[in-house]
Amino acid sequence: MKQLNMNEVFKYAEKHIAAFHQQRLDAVSQKIDFIKLIEQKNPYLFKAKNILTSQDLVKGFVDAFLQSQEETLFGNFLEGLAIFVCDKVYGAKKTRLTGMDLEFEKDNTMYVIEIKAGWNWGNASQIKQLKINAKNAKEKLEKETNKKIVIINGCCFGKKKNSKPERDGYYKICGQDFWYLISNDEELYKKIIEPIGHKAKQKNEEFENAYAILINKFTLEFTNRFCDDGLINWKKLIELNSGRKEKKK
Repeated sequence: MKQLNMNEVFKYAEKHIAAFHQQRLDAVSQKIDFIKLIEQKNPYLFKAKNILTSQDLVKGFVDAFLQSQEETLFGNFLEGLAIFVCDKVYGAKKTRLTGMDLEFEKDNTMYVIEIKAGWNWGNASQIKQLKINAKNAKEKLEKETNKKIVIINGCCFGKKKNSKPERDGYYKICGQDFWYLISNDEELYKKIIEPIGHKAKQKNEEFENAYAILINKFTLEFTNRFCDDGLINWKKLIELNSGRKEKKK
């Protein structure tokens, strides 16, 4: 085990959080297609919420798209940071085991970790698959190494634990406990806040400008396509979103 060098952690975090901001900016300035956005979102929900203006509806569609994308992008950042930290302290390596992210040894125990950004992830089938992956990984490593094997579902934030890890075949460890496990630093979960906020104000100002341009452009296009005398034509919107595609002749 090595002492974690926080300067290295800060450099890694600042570099990769910049990539997160750039990807986020690219999404609003380049990657959102108006028609695809309309086709992918649920117009029934917005009708039920009594949305009356083009701008409110467009913002709802765009915000739902961005939230999903941002969660994925930031989740990837946190997972990458966790792998970086664990490698620096314990020499962790990318595992070859199905469904797992990394493995390392600590106190004569081999830990195999599947990393998730937050604790509230996965539906029933995904949790079931995790249990299968955990069982297979443990059996394989026990045969190969004759060491104690612990399978971890490590979550970068939250406090959740599974009440019966022996039954599940893995331990769910979140937040402070997870960052301590991979770093041997009780305070790391708080220390990483500073580099994550690197240039956040500047980057978010750039994003807000691009976001405003996108909302204005899409609002105009939506009004031209789906409004009659200033009112949203919901039937026309539903036809584009959910109508049967005409067969090519």
